[in-house]
Amino acid sequence: MQLPSSLRMWRSAALGAVCLSLVALSGCATVQPQPQPEPVAYVRPPNTTVYAYPMHGQSPAQQRRDRYECTVWAVHQTGFDPSAPGVPIYDRVAVQGPPPGTDTAIGAVAGALFGAAISNPWNRGAGVMFGAVTGAMIGSAADQANAQTNAENAGAIQAEARAQQRALDHKARDFRQAVSACLQARGYSVR
Repeated sequence: MQLPSSLRMWRSAALGAVCLSLVALSGCATVQPQPQPEPVAYVRPPNTTVYAYPMHGQSPAQQRRDRYECTVWAVHQTGFDPSAPGVPIYDRVAVQGPPPGTDTAIGAVAGALFGAAISNPWNRGAGVMFGAVTGAMIGSAADQANAQTNAENAGAIQAEARAQQRALDHKARDFRQAVSACLQARGYSVR
């Protein structure tokens, strides 16, 4: 018994849709989960604490004035202002790409549509299946390339955070030394 052409077309389309769904879902399930990059390292505030004890009976007002003037002098000498160290890395926005498996699913859907479009009307199911599998394989390769790029970017961000922390610590040490020298010259015991 021969089915009418419209029924064959609907059966072919339904079979194609089922195959497409299965391939898209299986393509997503086969992607290996990629290790997520570590969150950006916290850049701790630099230590700028200096303890100064008056040695010559300076009044509280004189102590405040000396601390202020020595702090301003140290900022000018070192170029480091502990009240405005810049925007730390943990306040920056990190933009992430699409989740793993996205390109695989997109490739499977696009391949299935392309396979359905170029196949014979009586053989659309096979065209959909072949296109979906081929598209999923291409999309999976793109997913792997994206995962590698994300891992490299995370490593670069971590290295930048460590370099920024070292630079901040160095500037803070220079600042503490400058404030200490100024306060010692004004008659304070500094620790």
